[in-house]
Amino acid sequence: MQMIKWSAIAVAVAAATSSVAMANQADSKGFVEDSSLTVLNRNYYFNRDFRDKANSAGTGDNGYREEWAHGIITNYESGFTQGTVGFGIDAQAFVGLKLDSGKGRYGSGLLPKGSDGSAQDSYGEVHGALKVRVSDTVLKWGEMYTTAPVFDTGDSRLLPETATGFNLHSNEIEGLALEAGHFTAGNGQASTNSDGPLSTNYGDNEAANMDFVGGFYSFNDNLSAGLYASKAEDLWNQYYGNVNYNLPLADEQNLNFDFNIYRTTDEGKKLEGDISNTTFSLAAAYTIGAHKFTLAHQRVNGDTPFDYIGGDSIWLSNSVQYSDFNAPEERSYQVRYDLNMAAFGVPGLSFMTRYTTGDNIDGTKADASGSYAGDYGKNGKHWERDIEAKYVVQDGAAKDLSFRVRQATHRANAAQGEGDIDEVRVIVEYPLSIL
Repeated sequence: MQMIKWSAIAVAVAAATSSVAMANQADSKGFVEDSSLTVLNRNYYFNRDFRDKANSAGTGDNGYREEWAHGIITNYESGFTQGTVGFGIDAQAFVGLKLDSGKGRYGSGLLPKGSDGSAQDSYGEVHGALKVRVSDTVLKWGEMYTTAPVFDTGDSRLLPETATGFNLHSNEIEGLALEAGHFTAGNGQASTNSDGPLSTNYGDNEAANMDFVGGFYSFNDNLSAGLYASKAEDLWNQYYGNVNYNLPLADEQNLNFDFNIYRTTDEGKKLEGDISNTTFSLAAAYTIGAHKFTLAHQRVNGDTPFDYIGGDSIWLSNSVQYSDFNAPEERSYQVRYDLNMAAFGVPGLSFMTRYTTGDNIDGTKADASGSYAGDYGKNGKHWERDIEAKYVVQDGAAKDLSFRVRQATHRANAAQGEGDIDEVRVIVEYPLSIL
């Protein structure tokens, strides 16, 4: 299940449409001269209260998960050596420190599990990737972040998720961002195992390899589209499409439409069972000054849930803080309101609230020999309410220091399966640019 995700679509479109400085190998100033070093301090408090004990597995006798931890995320990106072919490295160092936890409260996903069943006091890792650039094409090999809609590593807990393999990015044609990847291992957000599995989020299996190819094209400043194809070995073939259209209406007013669709079919040994799933979402957002109003509809067509590998590999509108609203045959609707307080003289302060409801769930027709059999009943339904407040310091010594409070309430019947929870997350982040 997903937390609120960074806007990966916006990142991909920006990469396709903007002329980023030093993007071309011909402009390289050198390995050291173009280097950057950033450090992100992330302090994270997580509390999830299971209102129905049947869904509190892994939480001991307390029926809730409560942990507090501090993470330090260091990212180094070298420049490229000069010449027709440029060489460089990317490296990351992660450290996670337990501030408060216990055996009965373990299981938030912030910290790995120790030998005694409680959270480890600390954990960390160092890893990196080699990179080669020719013109506007970059090939990376090693352990890295990924942002493809069919394989997007997550960053929704204390430390980011990474994956090991090859990743190719090309921006040779103006407005077109292409990429391809081949990955053989994953490293979870509460793990230091660089050779970990590429596990599904809802099934019981893992893929030996994850391969994908695709990209985004910007037709103009207001219209873009994306298309990807992927293969999780012996699990599924998955295809993704996106169309994003922005319609300016007047000063400080615009209307945005965002359509996402996935098509998933079983592949090879079909370790997850028979799969034939088409899932899509359509969101419309109206912005007027400081206010943004969003309506979204999401639909799952298939006898299995929409499943994925990689913590953020679900670019659907109704994947929210706790639930993905991705159950078999589910129909879900969302209404959301965002407020930017800069217009009222408080820059850096923002608020968000949304309500999402889903029904029509029917998991009784799933392949009896597959991973999803028995996970959902018939006539399942649920709802979720999310509230968020965030403040980012605008200037001074603490510039870019952010404070974020997220609250979620989820209620469901037994056929939906995710249970009733109340949840609070408090996240403080302080980014530093060293180079």
